[in-house]
Amino acid sequence: MDYPSNRKEAQRLKTTHYFTGVPCSKGHIALRKTKGVCVECLRIEWKISNDKRKLLPKSEAAKEAGLRYYERNRQQVIARAQARPKEDKQRYKQTHKSSNKEYYKVLTNLRRRRHRSATPKWLSYKQRQDIKHLYAQAVTLSQITGVRYVVDHIVPLINDSVCGLHVPWNLRVITQEENLAKSNKL
Repeated sequence: MDYPSNRKEAQRLKTTHYFTGVPCSKGHIALRKTKGVCVECLRIEWKISNDKRKLLPKSEAAKEAGLRYYERNRQQVIARAQARPKEDKQRYKQTHKSSNKEYYKVLTNLRRRRHRSATPKWLSYKQRQDIKHLYAQAVTLSQITGVRYVVDHIVPLINDSVCGLHVPWNLRVITQEENLAKSNKL
């Protein structure tokens, strides 16, 4: 598309943009709006403004609107999330984990405390070594196969009907996918 070469010509032709070919004050050679603003400068200002707005806390009304949207469009939201590329999901997880370090420390400490309280004092040294061996086996299998393996409690540590112990005969090595599907069920 041919753009007018100056602002007066753009105003006379009632177009929204013009192109001079001369760099703006910040060095961009780009279209300019008829109001005289460089389009590239405007785009950069918008990006900075949006980034600042993302850092602000959400209002209660915005949170409630988001929840209502999710309730109305739950299946579509889940489908979009599952359709995202694996690299995007991993990048998001890493970003979330690095920006919420305290939260993940709390979760890790909670899990460790749960294991510690579910491990009986009467376990022998060999039985404790068997537990460590199972965790090492999960890491080794993950490295060899490329599929993530985890140590699962056959009888879960937390369950409504019964709680298991953190002992070698209640542990097994399974894939993470199987473990997530099992959740805290027997």
